[in-house]
Amino acid sequence: MVSENKSDCIENFSKKNVYILGGAQTDFQRNWNKEGKNVIALLRENIFDALKNTGISKNEIKKLNEENRVAIFVGNFISENYINQGHLGALLTEVDPLFYGLPSARYEAACASGSVAIDAASSKIKDGTYDLAIVIGFEIMKTVSSKEGGNFLGKAAYYEEEAKNIELPFPKLFAKLADEIIIKYKLDEKRFLNNLSKISYINYSNAKRNNLAQTRNWYIDEKQTMNRGTKTNPIIGGKLSLTDCSQITDGAATIILCSNKYKKEKNSNTNVIIKGFGHRVAPMLFDKKMQESENSQFILPWTRRACEEAYNRANLTVNDINVFETHDCFTSSEYAAISCFGITEPGKEYEAIENNIIDFNGSKPINPSGGLIGCGHPVGASGVRMMLDLYKQVTNTAGDYQIKNAKNAMMLNIGGSATTNFAYIVGQED
Repeated sequence: MVSENKSDCIENFSKKNVYILGGAQTDFQRNWNKEGKNVIALLRENIFDALKNTGISKNEIKKLNEENRVAIFVGNFISENYINQGHLGALLTEVDPLFYGLPSARYEAACASGSVAIDAASSKIKDGTYDLAIVIGFEIMKTVSSKEGGNFLGKAAYYEEEAKNIELPFPKLFAKLADEIIIKYKLDEKRFLNNLSKISYINYSNAKRNNLAQTRNWYIDEKQTMNRGTKTNPIIGGKLSLTDCSQITDGAATIILCSNKYKKEKNSNTNVIIKGFGHRVAPMLFDKKMQESENSQFILPWTRRACEEAYNRANLTVNDINVFETHDCFTSSEYAAISCFGITEPGKEYEAIENNIIDFNGSKPINPSGGLIGCGHPVGASGVRMMLDLYKQVTNTAGDYQIKNAKNAMMLNIGGSATTNFAYIVGQED
């Protein structure tokens, strides 16, 4: 495994801890449009489930609002296209009069929108502006055809150059990543594709343990993931087949963060904190990313940098992390993430796959929730859902997908073709 030097800890990371009280996730299997329910119903259900799960009453929110100690942070990518709605922070006033006057705003960074909302919320707690932060990420995506939705998602790339008039642009971009991995590390193509298939199978298998996962009732066996280019697993873009792709999903996830002051007032016994984060932005154009990586060991050097900074700020190494959630929008992105986390040296990611290291029962399990492939990918919600799953793991409340003895957990959430990169480490307070 790639070693990290704890002495490289980034200084001036505020000593004020940001605590996680808990949260809620909607069932990612649901199709809200077919249910005849709109975005207000989605937001209402998810936010109030989170408040209920954390024991926070409406009266408490009212009091904190009067004292200017609470705010809401909304992560969403592209509701303007999917549901013809913007101004999403203010939209919460239609959810409930409770939110009248309460500071709220929308944060956007493509598929990393949830993570940038978390970043804004945790920063406001660290600097003492607020004592309680409600972070909700959501997307309603099942309102259009897959072709039209693929065009919307293409706006996470440099649209005019990489997505305009291209059908399903993102499978093609991440297929190019697969091609570049093969070339850079001189890999055998068949072996590489088999490893992508195994990543897919692991995520679908893990999703069966998760009662909120979109594909928990799907039947997908390892043979199907291996049979590329068949009727049951057609090619979607380049070398990537259907089972290499994450899901089109409706859903929301909320987490509630707080200061130590509020934790004491609440008499909460939570000891889960955000220990570290990393945030880096790579060139938007995929080809420029590959130019950037020519002199690096890593195919995605800025993604690696975000992970390094999370380790440094947490003063931890990969050896301290018990479980990972990563952005498997496509199997090629999870493959690249293995070395970015430091689980293997770059170019040797196959070792972690073939030696079952990233399996549910492996030493470094990735995506026990099912990830974006198995659990689902409501774009604006994914970063928040990942952090909620980290919280569940380190509090031993993940149910059937619980990893034993999880003290520290790490996530990687990317936007675009690994353009915006966010890494977080969550764990039990020392």
